[in-house]
Parts: sequence; structure tokens; C-alpha cells
Amino acid sequence: MAGLFAVLYGIGAYGVFFFTILYSIGFVANLVVPKSIDIGGGGPLIESLAIDVVLLGLFAVQHSVMAREGFKRVWTRLVPKPVERSTYVLFASLVLLLLFWQWRPITEPMWTVTDPAYAAVLHVVFWFGWVLLFASTFMLSHFELFGLTQVFARMMGKQLPEPTFHTPMLYQHVRHPIYLSFLLAFWATPMMTLGHLVFAVATTGYILIAIQLEERDLIRLFGDQYRRYKRHVGMLVPLPGRRFSERKDAQ
Repeated sequence: MAGLFAVLYGIGAYGVFFFTILYSIGFVANLVVPKSIDIGGGGPLIESLAIDVVLLGLFAVQHSVMAREGFKRVWTRLVPKPVERSTYVLFASLVLLLLFWQWRPITEPMWTVTDPAYAAVLHVVFWFGWVLLFASTFMLSHFELFGLTQVFARMMGKQLPEPTFHTPMLYQHVRHPIYLSFLLAFWATPMMTLGHLVFAVATTGYILIAIQLEERDLIRLFGDQYRRYKRHVGMLVPLPGRRFSERKDAQ
């Protein structure tokens, strides 16, 4: 019964995540959704800035703190380990939904690209970012990343193997393609408003900090293997003529 509950909980958390990520696309692109980064429920400039910055900070704190190994060790005393990842995914999604709900658009234009060709390029980059996001998760293990592998293993009584270091496909050229995909999606717009700029700058700052925290954990887990990977592969931009080969590195 506990295994079945874990699976239902994991599927529910994944469903909330999937809705949230689809809403994120509409939110940033000002498409379809009732309230987006530039549409709906504005207010005085200072008040809007303060609310938006607090919402972004709340997401950054939740996303980073719950991802740390020290927090997980304490957290799994309260939450069963098989649903720990699903719980993280659920909380992150709920905080993002709160951000979307309470976001205050600030529509003063910072810059506008009027040339149709350049605007089209930016739209292509935007959509490429989201495609890259999903592709990057599947290059690793999409369903493990979002908690489903863990809950199904619990139901079937299987023990998940210890994490191993591997660099599939794009990860041989860029250490953090998932973060790169967000940067492309958040910055590629033909009309940058002040609110959108605040969102893009804040998330970029968070990403740069999160990478340092994440890589510190990865070095603790994989040691010199990750240090060599870090030396050979660019963080967000591929290094010309550089490609990491696990087989060559092991020799």
C-alpha cells in the first residue's frame, strides 16, 4: 500500500510540474495564459518591483536549499526517501505557480527589436531554449530527475543503483545545458520590458549561484572525476575544439 501511495503521489507531483512548465512557456512568451510576465494586474513601480523580487527570491531559496545534500539528510527523516525527489519537484512547482499568480507586470519598454528578421531570430532562439530544456532532461534521466523512477522502484521493491558519473551527448560539450536552455528562453525576446528584464537578470544571477552550489555537491560526490570534467568542458558555452570523453579520461 505504501508503494502504491508513493506512485500516486509521484505521478501527482509530476502532473503539477508538467502543468507548471507549460504555464512557464506561456508566462514568459505572453501566450495563451491569463496572466503573464507583461500582461495582467500591474501596480505602482516600487511596489511591483518589491513584490517581484521577493517572489523570485523565494523561488531561489526553495530551489537551492531543498537541493542541498545536507538538507536532504535532515528532510528524509520526515519524508520517505523514495518520495523526496517528488516532494522537491512539487514544492518547486508550487512556488513557481505562486510567482505566476502574484507577479506584477512592469511594462515600461527597455528595448524593442523592430526588424522582422531579427525578431524572428529571437523567437527561434526562445523556442529552441525550451526544446533544449526537455531534450537535456532526457539525455540524463528525465523520469528520475522528476521523481518517477524512485517511486516506481519503491512500489516494485527495487533498489536504485548508486549514482554514477556520465556525460551523455550534449553534456560532453556543456556542463549545464538545462541552465543554458533557461537563459536562452528568458533573454530571447524582441520586446524587453522592465519586468521581463528584472525576471531575466534575477534568474540569471540565481543560475550562476546555483551552478556553484551544485558543482560543490558534485565534486563531493564524484571527486577528481568531476574536477577533470570541469576543466575540460565549458559551464554554459561550449569551448572551441573541446569535448569530454569519459573513455579517454579514464585511460
